[in-house]
Amino acid sequence: MYHIRPYQIGEEPLLRELFYHTVHNVNQRDYTLEQRNAWAPQRFDANTWALRIMQSEPFVALDNDTIVGFADVQHDGYIDFFFCHHAYQGKGVGKALMQHIIKTGRRYGLKRFYADVSITAKPFFQHYGFVVVRQQQKEVRGVVLTNFLMEKRQA
Repeated sequence: MYHIRPYQIGEEPLLRELFYHTVHNVNQRDYTLEQRNAWAPQRFDANTWALRIMQSEPFVALDNDTIVGFADVQHDGYIDFFFCHHAYQGKGVGKALMQHIIKTGRRYGLKRFYADVSITAKPFFQHYGFVVVRQQQKEVRGVVLTNFLMEKRQA
């Protein structure tokens, strides 16, 4: 099983590397190289990335001491980040992170979770009870990407 804990200051570069490789390996069946390069460019502003991570305060999934995934849930139920290492796809990392998000959300008293979900991640989110609100075309660095606004409501 994976250990889930809050991310620690200084792990931003590791999370960026995991994000980059996940987008470029896992999402290649649903997005073109041009789209993946817009979404996760090789060159990026490390300070901007670090600030975004610090603000979202993600959880990380660890296999021993190796970060194999990260995800967050904001106080309004928005899931901004949800990425599992490309070598750990289908091995329970996403499940562990999703269960942690739902549990954390319950502590916040959330009745609704929502996320902008990639084509690739859509079946995973559906498996956890998320439904498509609408398909979206998002422009990222001048390139249009398709994703889905998905939500999960709970009593």
